[in-house]
Amino acid sequence: MAERWYYCLKHQRAERGRQCWFRDRMGPYPDQATAERAIEIAHQRNATQDAADRTWREGD
Repeated sequence: MAERWYYCLKHQRAERGRQCWFRDRMGPYPDQATAERAIEIAHQRNATQDAADRTWREGD
């Protein structure tokens, strides 16, 4: 199995494998390009969930 990619919050970069402690990592991701977009992906997921939460609270 190929080694997975992670985004290291401490070093603010994509890293192959588990180089940093788990609390400093986001992932795993299938490739370097996706790991480099980890923060953007998290922002998109949060925005989607925030919208769903608003809809749920408003009863629509």
